[in-house]
Amino acid sequence: MTSPAVSITVADAVWEQIKSSRSASDDHLSILHFLFGRNLERATRIVDQGGVRKVSAAPSGRSFFLVVGESKRKEEYICFPEHHCTCYSFFYDVVNRGEHLCCKHQIAARLAEAVGEVVEVEVSDEQLATMLSKL
Repeated sequence: MTSPAVSITVADAVWEQIKSSRSASDDHLSILHFLFGRNLERATRIVDQGGVRKVSAAPSGRSFFLVVGESKRKEEYICFPEHHCTCYSFFYDVVNRGEHLCCKHQIAARLAEAVGEVVEVEVSDEQLATMLSKL
């Protein structure tokens, strides 16, 4: 079994390749599917449905993503793709049980940004702070 550190390094290299070409080849998707499994499939559905927004604050430039879930309630989760997501799966499957490298929302945010399918939203630093204070 591949170590999580190696898997993350491989994934980061693939994300960079996708970002530089603004498209994901079959080879890219195959590697990501090997690393992330069903979460990649779920993430691609979220991206295809336009479910990823990048919220950027001015003038600081700080940002995070809002990613729509797949449940009927269509909740939005605050997501820092390389570090944290507010969804239950992140806490339970990634942090607690260590079964996944990241959740589908983190994958969706990285994929959407890499292929240019993210909806950009600009807010003030104060608005961003208010959004984050609700965590």
